[in-house]
Order: sequence, then structure tokens, then C-alpha cells
Amino acid sequence: MTTPQEQAIAFKNEGNKAFAAHDWPKAVEFYDKAIELNDKEPTFWSNRAQAHLKTEAYGYAIRDATKAIELNPGFVKAYYRRATAYAAILNPKEAVKDFKTCVKIAPDNKDAKLKLVECEKIVRQLAFFAAIEVGDELSAAEGLDVDSMAVDASYDGVRLEGNEMTQEFIDDMIERFKHGKLIHKKYVYKIIIAVRNIVYNEPTMVEVDIPEDVQLTVCGDTHGQYFDLMELFRLNGFPTDKHYYLFNGDFVDRGSWSTEIALLLYAYKWLRPNGFFINRGNHETDDMNRVYGFEGECKHKYNERTYKLFSESFSALPLATLIGKKFLVLHGGLFSDDNVTLDDIRKLDRHKQKQPGQAGLMMEMLWTDPQPFPGRGPSKRGVGMQFGPDVTKRFCDKNGLEAIIRSHEVRMDGYEEEHDGKCITVFSAPKYCDMTENKGAYINIGPDYKLKFSQFDAVPHPNIKPMVSPLKPPFHYRYWPRLTPFSLGVCAKLRHVVADVKVGCICIAQQKIKRREYLGLLCRLGMFCREHVSVLAFDCM
Repeated sequence: MTTPQEQAIAFKNEGNKAFAAHDWPKAVEFYDKAIELNDKEPTFWSNRAQAHLKTEAYGYAIRDATKAIELNPGFVKAYYRRATAYAAILNPKEAVKDFKTCVKIAPDNKDAKLKLVECEKIVRQLAFFAAIEVGDELSAAEGLDVDSMAVDASYDGVRLEGNEMTQEFIDDMIERFKHGKLIHKKYVYKIIIAVRNIVYNEPTMVEVDIPEDVQLTVCGDTHGQYFDLMELFRLNGFPTDKHYYLFNGDFVDRGSWSTEIALLLYAYKWLRPNGFFINRGNHETDDMNRVYGFEGECKHKYNERTYKLFSESFSALPLATLIGKKFLVLHGGLFSDDNVTLDDIRKLDRHKQKQPGQAGLMMEMLWTDPQPFPGRGPSKRGVGMQFGPDVTKRFCDKNGLEAIIRSHEVRMDGYEEEHDGKCITVFSAPKYCDMTENKGAYINIGPDYKLKFSQFDAVPHPNIKPMVSPLKPPFHYRYWPRLTPFSLGVCAKLRHVVADVKVGCICIAQQKIKRREYLGLLCRLGMFCREHVSVLAFDCM
């Protein structure tokens, strides 16, 4: 007869097998059982932390790695995994502490040394960004005369004339993107600016009724997986006047074709503003785009202005969609306060708060997650919080809803009905980041407001690795921005620039300046750059 310790090891081994098969939730279940039988073994906690990293439950990963460290203060893997989780939730200072401990315990650990250097550079870069941050930065569209931009005769795509999107242009764009081609930046600018103006004037919670002869499809995260989005459209039909679509945020970051998806969704929004809807997700934000790939992708494929225009448009996106007064669709989930109502969402002025921050209604709408047990709890991600079935029931009953539909989390089946069917998660990125063996899903809703769930599998795509993997989110520095004279000068707050070649960073002494001094400042920066170009043009990562 096996002892509890031997049975615990057997469960751990089963967890390792599930982990190797990329079934992260199943791996967590086996590690749970191992810990229940023997909670004094640090390896069990550390292994579960690794599985939580894969499911982006970074808060749980930090908790488990911390427990492993308590049991074995010299456990290098536990420090490494906790550092990785801290970095993933954009807390590089804590990550630096743990990577330093890794290096101290294991001086020959080259990977830990590399990550330590990279995290230290992130800390310096964030300090730099904070130093040059401005409150009222000019729009990236300021001074941009799109109409006067010339498109070369060599451009082999459909032309977009005037100020209206066409189905012909979209069809051509779809094919161009499939073959690795870009569209002209004139059209990029036109699309983003047009859609930014459309969504800016939409309410924070868009309210949609489904006409008798129309079907509405709700899609979850697509995360730059363009070819899987094409498969979804192939199976379910492309947007038309009789086929509405709602994309529930997180259409950028991680995957290698985020600009392609963003431009395609925006083009459809421009063509059918009253039949194509886009909610904001937690990845349509500056800090996530900087770390998880979209900012670098924009700059690589187009330019910095393209990213800034996208950033402004993301800040203008609605935060929720109410379908037929029955289903509230929002990216994350519910609230820390039971008194929040649909009217509170309607009244939320999202234009005063461009980024979600660390608290408040916007943050919770973008970040929170459901939990199986009653009440509220700390976030498994380390950001936001979790809400139980009782919280969901009270919210739905109070607001006359049948259910909430949210995204934000991988589901192995592509979707999941929780909280007695009142909390529905839909995720539309199959084989997420080419690492998770999950299906994708979408929800079709007709004029009878019945939900029909459909699943689909990932399809082959060109051999381009994801911009950022789930395990190592902050470490793909080749996509991070370079510090150029323009990006420094445009901040309109700089007066003195001091370059320190030895530590590889730029220190800024802030002082507000008047607009008339701006041109002179740019000139001075330009002279500085010509003399010290290797310093100002260095890759900050």
C-alpha cells in the first residue's frame, strides 16, 4: 500500500506529464492533489507556480513560489519563477530582487544573469518614461495632412480614395496581409483616425438590439493571431449588413500579426459603424503594449506615429456593450462594489481617464476574473480581484440581465459557462501563443437572444514566432523603442539632457517650458545628438 508521500509524488509526476502536454489546468489539478497530501515539499509548490505562469495566473504563481521559498530558502527555481511572475505584472523592481538572489545562490546561472540585466534595464527605462511624461501631449494626428500624402505608383494594392472605407479595399487588405504585405501608411493613418473619431463619440457602454434578420457574433481575445481570425471568418462568415460582429478586446499583443488584426477590425468598423463593435481590453493599453509586443510591432512594420495613433484610438474605445438589455459584454468582469449598476457604466467618462490605472471601474471592467467560490478574493493575476457566483447573481438580478459575457482568460474548450450560466467566458485565440492546446470559440446570437456556441481549431501560419511568449513577457527587447531625438523632444518638458554612457541611460531634469521655446529645444537636442549619436540612439534595452 502506498504512503501519502508516495501518492503525492505520483500526482506530481502526473502533473509533469500534463504540463509536458501543454494542458496547464490539468497540471494544476494534479499539483493541487500532491500538495493536499504533502504541503511540506517545495518542489510541488514550485511546479504549480510554473503551471500558473503558463495560465497567466501570475498572482497565484507569486504565492506558490513564495511558499516554496519559505520551505527551502535556497530554491533557485522558485526565486526564478517568482521573478518571472513579478516581471509579467509589470513589477520589475521586485523581479530584480529575486533574480539577484538567483545569481547569488547560483553564480553560474547564465539565464538568471541575463534576466537580471534585462530587468534592471526595464527599471531604468520606466524611470526615464516617468521623467519625460507629460499631461497634455499633443495628438499624434496634430499637423498630419493625410490627404496630401502621395502613394507611390509602385504600390500594388487597391487605392482608398476620399473619406469612405470600401469593401473592395478590405478584401484586398485581407489578401495582402495573408501574403505578408503591408498597406500604405497613408491608409493606415486614415483608418485609425477615422475609427478613433467614430468610437470617441460612442457611449462608454454601447447598447445594441438585434434586428429580426440579423445575427450578432461575439468574439473573445484574438491576440494578433491573424490566420486564426481568418479561419473564424471562413467558418462563421465575414461581417455584412446582416451579420454583426462584436470583438471583446485584446485583439493586439503577443501574436505576430497584431497590426493586421487591428487594421482589419478598424476597417470593418469604419465601413459598418452600426453593425461592427469593438470593446477595449486590458491589452489595448500603453503599458501592456510596451511590454507585450504591439508597440514594437507598429514601429517595426510602420512607424512610431502609427503606434501613437493606435494608442489614442484605444483610449477612445467603449468599455462594454449591452446586447438586447439581456447580456452585458465586457472584457474582464464585475466589480468590488455591489452597488455598481449599468447606469454607473453609462455615466463613466472614459475620456478623462485614458489608462485604466490600478483601481476604479475601468480597471475592474478590464481586469477582473470569476472564481468558483462565493464572495470576492485576491486576483490570481496579481492585478484586480476575483468575484464569485453570488456576486454575479446579485449584479444580474439588480440590472435585469440574463448573464455577463467576458473574455480575458484562456479556456481549453474556447468557452465556459460558470456561475450557474450567468458568467460566460469566450476566448477566440486557439492554440494560444503556439503553446497552449486550447480551442477557440465564438458566440452567435440571433433576434431571439439565444446563445449558440461554436468552437474552432488553430490553422497553420507562417513560421514567425509570437512577439511575446506567455512565460517570458518582458524579455523580447528587440521590439522595444529606441530613444530618438524626436521622441525626446516631443515631450515638451525637457530642459537639460545628461547622457551617462557607462550605465547606458539618460537622466532628465524636468522643467516646464513655454510653447515658444519648443523649437529651440528641438534644435538644441538635435545638436546634442549629432555630437553624441551613439548615446541618444542606443537601444535602451
